[in-house]
Amino acid sequence: MAPEIGKIGEHDEIQSEMMGEMCLVVDIDDNVIGAESKLSCHKDDGIRHRAFSVLIFDSQGRLLVQKRSTQKITFPGVWANSCCSHPLDIESENTGNDGVKNAARRKLDQELGIPMGISEDWAFHHIGRMEYSCRWNEDWIEREVDHIMVVNSDTEVEHNENEISEVRWVDSDEISRMMSGEGDWSGEVIAPWFRLIWQKFAIPHECAPLKMASSINEDIIYCGEVNMDGDSVNPGQTLLDALANHRERVEGEIMESLGKMEQKNLHGAMTHLFKGGGKRLRAILPRLVGEAVGGENEGHYTLGASIEIIHNFTLIHDDIIDQDPIRRGLDAVHVEYDDATAINAGDAMLAVGFEILAESDDIPDNRLGHLITSIGEMVRKVAEGQQEDIEFETREEVSEQDYIEMIAGKTSAMFETCARTGAILADADRETIENMAEWGLNLGLCFQLMDDLIDVTGDTETLGKPAGSDIVQGKMTLIAIHAKQSDEDLPNFDIVFGSGDCDAESLAKAVSELENSGSIEYARSRAMHHHSVAHECLGRLPKSPAVEILKELTDFQLIRIS
Repeated sequence: MAPEIGKIGEHDEIQSEMMGEMCLVVDIDDNVIGAESKLSCHKDDGIRHRAFSVLIFDSQGRLLVQKRSTQKITFPGVWANSCCSHPLDIESENTGNDGVKNAARRKLDQELGIPMGISEDWAFHHIGRMEYSCRWNEDWIEREVDHIMVVNSDTEVEHNENEISEVRWVDSDEISRMMSGEGDWSGEVIAPWFRLIWQKFAIPHECAPLKMASSINEDIIYCGEVNMDGDSVNPGQTLLDALANHRERVEGEIMESLGKMEQKNLHGAMTHLFKGGGKRLRAILPRLVGEAVGGENEGHYTLGASIEIIHNFTLIHDDIIDQDPIRRGLDAVHVEYDDATAINAGDAMLAVGFEILAESDDIPDNRLGHLITSIGEMVRKVAEGQQEDIEFETREEVSEQDYIEMIAGKTSAMFETCARTGAILADADRETIENMAEWGLNLGLCFQLMDDLIDVTGDTETLGKPAGSDIVQGKMTLIAIHAKQSDEDLPNFDIVFGSGDCDAESLAKAVSELENSGSIEYARSRAMHHHSVAHECLGRLPKSPAVEILKELTDFQLIRIS
């Protein structure tokens, strides 16, 4: 039963009373986990709740749109789709798609004057769901998992003026003008959820009502936080939300696995880097790939934990080799403990990484051998790449091809293996497995080239390691290779490169020379090449929200994920 809520501020009394209705609170996967008042769900930071949006098309293919009354407390005076509201915590509306349809029939009667006796005979085509949030002002917000339904009917409407101030029947050309603010629509405000529905569900089906009605998307499209134009408030937020959804699970797998080590000091060294946080990209990547190729399962978390533990083993040894004192904002393991303990911790982590794969009940025996072979090959490639990197420091000449082959082993092999094994465990066909491996390889190459750029142009606090360390240590990155092969006069770079130490002013002058010589821009262009190849690989997959997340991940590499 809805709680009594008095008149809210200067808002309409009827609208204030409806703020006491009990909405269905849902988790990120749209599972009902409770009920809260409409007021609680929309006030301040809001609470994620279930909603619905109905699109009514007539026989001419025109869509019924409505302008919300200025009496509405949330998003007053904005234009939206035919009907949009919330299922309530009542017996007829709190169960799945049928409950959503029952809620729609109730609101069509209450808002548009379409009797339930008429809508009872309609076919409500449930075409999908989307999750989004949008703030109206500092007091009110929408935070919904919205169920989208299409109806075809030449219906008559008699709208409730307390809910709706105006209705129109508009064709797809008029909706295009509506969305772009042309003609009569200049100055009108369009509801962000309507913009998202049109973008995500209508345009992919040529804005054709029959095609839309026959389409079914079982996955939730995650749009993250958007502004009133339906644009992401935080680019990459959908990806970050996806990572956040999986991070806790994979973190648990990692820490439980490392708990196998009972020796206190060694356990501390093995878990040290994980205290520095991070998005756990590599640990989650196999799961994201599994979702994109349509075969995700619980084993992907163990697989990701295995690769992440082994990845951190390589970082511990890498920091010892390079004598880098900082990693992820923490003292490197060899600094926090000592070289011997750090080496021992790395060795133990490599063993644990393979051990948990063999022990998992979620990894089929017929896939285990393929996974172990792929991860073993990855470790070998990383070691080969690391040795090449070491030897580059004493070689008189290193070519661009030498460098690309080195990072293909040292860095990209990790991404390639995450993608390959994620597809293998998802039981993908050989062509898909190889395609995803190619995507991972190019993703990794882009990642490393961007990492090299950020080392030169970033700062110590952002990087979690000394800024400019590659230049000072004399590392033969693509930037340095291009600079050395150029005919430019780079006196400050020549002094700083490989010096082992320098003051901030000298380093800044060296970076300026690399900018002016085009060396930094050249490395950026090579990163963009691999970014393009990675997108071509994803273009070969069937479209889905999971693939869109991988596309966003590919784009996000241009601003670096660590």
